Amino acid sequence: MDDAIEWLRTRPYYEGQIAEHRRLPAREPSFADVDLEPRLAGALDDRGVDQLYRHQADAIAAVRGGDDVVLATETASGKSLAYTVPAVEAAMDHGGRTLYIGPQNALIADQEESLSALARGLGFGSRVSVESYTGRLSRSEKRDVRDARPTILLSNPDMLHYALLPYAGRLWEWFFSSLEYVVVDEVHSYRGVFGSGVALALRRLARTCERFGTDPTFICCSATIGNPVEHAAAVTGRDPGGITLVDEDASGRGPRDWVLWNPPEYDDDWAERGSGRRKSSHTATKRLFVDLVASGRQTLAFTRARQTAEQYATDSASDLRKRGDHDLAAKVGAYQAALTDETRREIEADLHAGDLRGVWSTSALELGVDVGGLDAVLLDGYPGTRMSAHQRAGRAGRGTNPALVVMVGGEDQLDQYLMTNPADFFEAPPEDAICDPENDQLLPRHVACAADERWLSPTDEAFFGESFPDVVADLTAAGTLSRREAPAGTRWTFAGSESPQHAMNLRTAEDREIELIDRSDGESIASLGFADALRDAHPGAIYHQQGHTYEVVDLDLDRNVAELNASWADYYTQPLTEKSIAVEEDHDERTLPGRPDVPVRFATVTVTERVTGFVRKDATTGSSLGESTLDLPKTTLQTRGFYFRVPADVESEMRALGADADGDATDADAAFGDGAGDAPLEDGAGGEYAFNGGIHAAEHGIISLFPFHLLCDRGDIGGISTPHHPHVDAPAVFVYDGYPGGVGLTRRGHARIGELMRRAARLIDGCDCADGCPSCVQSPHCGNANEPLAPAPAVHLLESLAGDDGPRADAD
Repeated sequence: MDDAIEWLRTRPYYEGQIAEHRRLPAREPSFADVDLEPRLAGALDDRGVDQLYRHQADAIAAVRGGDDVVLATETASGKSLAYTVPAVEAAMDHGGRTLYIGPQNALIADQEESLSALARGLGFGSRVSVESYTGRLSRSEKRDVRDARPTILLSNPDMLHYALLPYAGRLWEWFFSSLEYVVVDEVHSYRGVFGSGVALALRRLARTCERFGTDPTFICCSATIGNPVEHAAAVTGRDPGGITLVDEDASGRGPRDWVLWNPPEYDDDWAERGSGRRKSSHTATKRLFVDLVASGRQTLAFTRARQTAEQYATDSASDLRKRGDHDLAAKVGAYQAALTDETRREIEADLHAGDLRGVWSTSALELGVDVGGLDAVLLDGYPGTRMSAHQRAGRAGRGTNPALVVMVGGEDQLDQYLMTNPADFFEAPPEDAICDPENDQLLPRHVACAADERWLSPTDEAFFGESFPDVVADLTAAGTLSRREAPAGTRWTFAGSESPQHAMNLRTAEDREIELIDRSDGESIASLGFADALRDAHPGAIYHQQGHTYEVVDLDLDRNVAELNASWADYYTQPLTEKSIAVEEDHDERTLPGRPDVPVRFATVTVTERVTGFVRKDATTGSSLGESTLDLPKTTLQTRGFYFRVPADVESEMRALGADADGDATDADAAFGDGAGDAPLEDGAGGEYAFNGGIHAAEHGIISLFPFHLLCDRGDIGGISTPHHPHVDAPAVFVYDGYPGGVGLTRRGHARIGELMRRAARLIDGCDCADGCPSCVQSPHCGNANEPLAPAPAVHLLESLAGDDGPRADAD
């Protein structure tokens, strides 16, 4: 790829945009012998698999030895054989069954096709039969699957929750009574609220298996993450001591060139240099895509939204036609989850065969769908985690041929942090995946579901944890469960009249949801939790969904409906909020490396918020176009978070940084932050602005670095910074999980607080803007319209507290 990189480097319109270039060396494959049943060995050989990589062999050996396994290797490293071989062996030998759980129907369809082809290759009488059971099937098709009684059943977590577990005794006894393996594919994707819900559903699965006398082995496949065994244990409920980790990738690959590409700042005639505003990553990625395809390199570009992928494919084909490359223009397409199974498979086959020369895709191609190896992969913006970036990069590379990966930086804080600190992208440890099956909002709902599936007993504490007795007591007092004394001991049964499974959604922790309706046709375009709807679907809000833009024209809280009209608005909206936070109970405490006298406490907190209005902002410049007021109800969120006070001497030093500068004073009692209070501003008093803006900017900086350490989104975290909080009788900064009960994010952040602060200081200090910009401290989630923000005082605060220890000195 040297010629391609040199060609890009020498184009005048690309001058100075390569921020970093690194070449990862080629890797020779390493194989191991595995004793396979002759028919299975023959069927695999017919499919081109005549040797197994060492990591495949190690995983198979561990499964055969009775261990649970988590296999954490790169994309396209052949992880599926680690569960295919045991599943097929069990079916051929005695009709043993396997349940495969995948996060996306597209991945399930791909696995069904691959496994079905292998089953056909085994010949008549192998007893290997494969079926998928998803929500796309009709009622009669689902009945046909049950009647077929396959030995390998592929499904997703939602169907496990809604369709398998509630009917285990009536429809699925034949399956659960002979279940030997549970495959949890892409286990790293089960994190946050969804991951916590899936973890609890898998504990219900374990109960059901115990009921029918089985104890299946769990086989988890994962991308490279920082805590594969810990996370697999949290998701599956299995003993981490019994999980074998296989994480040394033995597959071969050619050299891979990584390029970090940073679009230039806008020219002087657009805005003042040093504003921090950069030209669009989308425009840069489209140009790179067309150049690479035109040069004969099969290229895959990842972008965020379905409609964006479709639009950019159309734009790229048009650009190729303008260059006279009409044949290539006809070989550009888009891939996204909304396509039919048949269309997706056609695109996958054409990519594999090389007939498609360029494809724009959403994250749908990030997972383990087989499309062969490509010459180049483009990432339109940092995808949010290094894990995801490397997963997508794994699509590049055909055999031992060289491959090119270009990540084009956007304006986001993490994008720009990595562009200026490339060593952290290439060398820092992988992110951790986090879920919390002990979430006190989700656990009672799943215990109620378990009671509906089979009566509960005190021994179920083994599945649901030490809080189980209290949860059962609360549900009994509420009338959800009925207590009975039986000869074998106390039993609890579900006392409700409606299905508890259908009364909840695995993907949210909220009870109340608002339906978003397109007023033109009455169709539902999305649903939001109540609190999210007040922030994002209030009257006047601009709402984006799958590449379409809408304006919210009405929010009816009596009917739980928001009505939207299509819009061509050239602005976006941000909510303005008033927010307060109360500490309910402290759970843990640690000191800061730079200031041992300043404790950072982890606590249960209650956040009270009210959306008071919104601001319209120009889509190009980000400047305010005006504000509107709203009258909406308050919401409360009890969650987990950490907080620390600002010591008086550091406060004085921060104020001194602004004492000689012009600035705006802020209300001494105002709270700021992501979704923080709407603070009135006054003229003068630069020291006041420096302090209030400093704690606000520091809070934003800490939050923006969470996705560097954990697999999460910045929007999963909330924060408040206040010049005075009564709990500590001093200025304070709070950072909390944005979900009821918390999902473990700030617990892990609390354990790494010094590292978070040091990286946040580097992020802010490394930006050459004057007053804060999207690349350093501005947040799209800020409820105070990103006012006030003072970068220099923020850096001083963070460095004073964190000290200068190594970047992982306080990490657990």
